[in-house]
Amino acid sequence: MKLLKNLYINNFFFYALLGVVGLFVLAFIFPSLYHAIWYVLLILLTFLVLDILILFLAKNGIEGIRIIPEKLSNGDENEIKVNIKNYYTFPISVKIIDEIPFQFQVRNFEIKQKIKASSEKEIQYYLRPTERGEYSFGNLNVYVSSPLFLISRRFQFDNNRIVPTYPSYIQLRKYSLMAFSNNLFQYGIKKIRRIGHTMEFEQIKEYNQGDDIRTLNWKATAKKNALMVNQFQDEKSQSVYMIIDKGRAMQMPFNGLSLLDYAINATLVLSNVILKKQDKAGMLAFSKKVENRVVAERRASQMHKILETLYNIKTDFFESDFSRLYTDIKKNINQRSLIILYTNFETMDGLHRQLPYLKGIAKNHLLVVVFFNNTELNELINKNAENIQEVYDKVIAEKFAFEKRLIVSELKKYGIYSVLTQPENLTLETINKYLEIKSRGIL
Repeated sequence: MKLLKNLYINNFFFYALLGVVGLFVLAFIFPSLYHAIWYVLLILLTFLVLDILILFLAKNGIEGIRIIPEKLSNGDENEIKVNIKNYYTFPISVKIIDEIPFQFQVRNFEIKQKIKASSEKEIQYYLRPTERGEYSFGNLNVYVSSPLFLISRRFQFDNNRIVPTYPSYIQLRKYSLMAFSNNLFQYGIKKIRRIGHTMEFEQIKEYNQGDDIRTLNWKATAKKNALMVNQFQDEKSQSVYMIIDKGRAMQMPFNGLSLLDYAINATLVLSNVILKKQDKAGMLAFSKKVENRVVAERRASQMHKILETLYNIKTDFFESDFSRLYTDIKKNINQRSLIILYTNFETMDGLHRQLPYLKGIAKNHLLVVVFFNNTELNELINKNAENIQEVYDKVIAEKFAFEKRLIVSELKKYGIYSVLTQPENLTLETINKYLEIKSRGIL
């Protein structure tokens, strides 16, 4: 019974059998072929039995294991490895059908490979999760065929495992060093215009390309007979709070992820940059009420605390209550801080409903409102209109895009900074804005 359970006849056998049937039909026209065709059928069945024997006589023909990271990174391509060891003394063909989590909705997962005799092969594939939470992997099914390729033997490896999907820690590594190179802006990675610096003197050093020529120290230059500059250090231990709107406005999807998840990923990366810049990072999220609070601190455990809090953010996408947010900030954040608010406004009317609360927050803190360009509108705007309906659609899309720019101007009028960005550029844009504020010393 176990043999029958793991034995699968390949299509190649049925094609060969179909060829034999065709020969029998031909034998009606040429009767002399009749006996020869029986020999052909007997040879085919002999090879079938031989294929079964060479695949099933070995107790452990192959060994397979799936290697998964301890946690998956949300919104990123995560590498999954499958290691196959071939103990057969002949080359084999394998078909791997991995029982990947249902969240990916992949119905036709299949990997085909050839493995040499008595050798080992590592196979990689990639999964991109688009929501946080637990992902359950099932069995690893490997179907092995010999060079005869008439049947397949199924090997099933019980690699059941539950893996959590956390906010994008891959982006965390990617941007970790980027914020600390003063030369990256030369290569178009960091789009910072360094307007000034804080006046806390650190040291005199030799001039390097990219240093601000306004900080040249002429006395030291004359003594050393080489260009010398004054180096200033950024003010440290400032509080930075990232506030995530988890209301209805953040439900909009882009490339599989909701705007909320883009904001969560950006918060994780920016928190790491803030802490490495010796500032204090904190966060909170709000919708009907304010929750998921992490007080701004600069401890060794702060990143872990923020990561776990971001992982556990849950929402029903209710209407966001900005009045509760204003009251909470006024009550709990007493020191002047940089507040980066991730939200979304589609119209001026939507902004004006919340503007009194934003102005109230900006009185005591440096407020940066981060909101999103509607990428679908950009597609409509850039598309050539071919009929009257498309002309109307294009005009309406341009009107909404113009309102986004008006929102930026309206916020600026009240001393509120803003970042209007595409979702995929959110992390980079927020890092840039934080570093710009640091370099200008305006907090």
